[in-house]
Amino acid sequence: MQKILVANRGEIAIRVMRSAREMGIKTVAVYSAADRTALHVRYADEAVYIGEAPANQSYLVGEKIIEACRQTGADAIHPGYGFLSENPSFAALVREAGLTLIGPSPEAMEIMGNKLSAKAAALKYNIPMVPGTEEAITDVADAKLRAIEVGFPILIKAAAGGGGKGMRIVDRAEDFEEQMQLAVSEATSAFGDGSVFIERYVSSPRHIEIQVLGDTHGNIVHLFERECSVQRRHQKVIEEAPSSVLTPEIRAEMGRCAVDVARSVNYTGAGTVEFILDENLNFYFLEMNTRLQVEHPVTELITGLDLVKEQIKIARGEALSFKQEDLQISGHALELRVYAEDPANNFLPDIGTLQTYITPQGPGVRVDDGFEQGMEIPIYYDPMIAKLITYGSTREEAIERMIRAIDEYQITGITTTLGFGKFVMQHQAFTSGNFDTHFVKKYFTPEVLQHQDEAEARIAAILFEQLLSNKSSVSIDSSTTTQQASNWVKNRRA
Repeated sequence: MQKILVANRGEIAIRVMRSAREMGIKTVAVYSAADRTALHVRYADEAVYIGEAPANQSYLVGEKIIEACRQTGADAIHPGYGFLSENPSFAALVREAGLTLIGPSPEAMEIMGNKLSAKAAALKYNIPMVPGTEEAITDVADAKLRAIEVGFPILIKAAAGGGGKGMRIVDRAEDFEEQMQLAVSEATSAFGDGSVFIERYVSSPRHIEIQVLGDTHGNIVHLFERECSVQRRHQKVIEEAPSSVLTPEIRAEMGRCAVDVARSVNYTGAGTVEFILDENLNFYFLEMNTRLQVEHPVTELITGLDLVKEQIKIARGEALSFKQEDLQISGHALELRVYAEDPANNFLPDIGTLQTYITPQGPGVRVDDGFEQGMEIPIYYDPMIAKLITYGSTREEAIERMIRAIDEYQITGITTTLGFGKFVMQHQAFTSGNFDTHFVKKYFTPEVLQHQDEAEARIAAILFEQLLSNKSSVSIDSSTTTQQASNWVKNRRA
């Protein structure tokens, strides 16, 4: 493997290229009209223009990616996450072109890309499942009877779904038919596949996922868990490793199940097996993501492994250089996804220019990003600006470092999730570990950030007054000083 084309953009493209460069492998960037001056284009050894800004004219056109490989002599493709990373048709196209995809086989993607076929594969190894239907619903009346047997509330889910689309919670039997129609309609619109199934609704779930690695020699290991329960709109915002609630016994059992799920499709490369954990610490298989996850850095920090390098080695045909018993958890890591979103307005995306962009530094702080000061946040793609990751010897130290890093992160010109991240880090439910996927709904309101703003404005006013009067000291109310200034004020539009 001499040259890798990274079929992605932004922070993940740069992150992959850095590992490739350390391995002495040349890299090729692809870019759309919106990304002509992007950092990943400048970082790569070569760059190829592949189309207009909309992803369906550039990053989602597999034939253009293959042609870029032919132009540059790239012999392998790393898809990153999103875009074509879990597209079995693209994986087959890469194979037909005689190129190497740094990822699993098209067959594994196909099976795990559909929740029903994924469940069927996992059931071969007796993986725990949430009670419900194991096949797509074809008869609404029969499905309603099954829902009554399972017990309300139940969850209607799109088989090809993700991100909360095609999902409906049904509390009463009399609402079942209407919610079924809505779920089918939304699934058809979002995924071109209206297949849905039902599960018992777990009312207070935690989202736990297990990182797995499998090579082409039949070796599969897990790299422990990540907790991803702080979410908005069914999308993760904060992740950590390890989870604060798993016992060593549950961790080992979940890891074994994750390896078996991967084994059910002869999985190769890096993948993630996702579970939900109920209030009694019972876990159930949810799905498998057949790619590198956004939150992979927290696993890297607690294991000391570079997951991108491991992906490349596996794609080159190398056997894993370690066994399960060689792996252990060291320390604790947290990740905050820094989105260009307004938490005070239902986390709606924000666009604009990064008038100020200064990243935090220091011990235990890592920033994976693809932007610099003066760049614009385009409207065409995911609004994530960066991933802010902190590491400490304990969970408490990782949290303290995250708060410090948020305070140091300077962004103006757009609204971001930094203030929300600090709110989470300081909330008793999070610090105690007693939270679930309903954290935002239970605890967060726009007013909490407004109060934070007002307290910080008071501090700023007092300090400014001190500066003007040239005093050497000032008395500040103790209720105010307990709240250190964050960048939420700085993140407002200039």
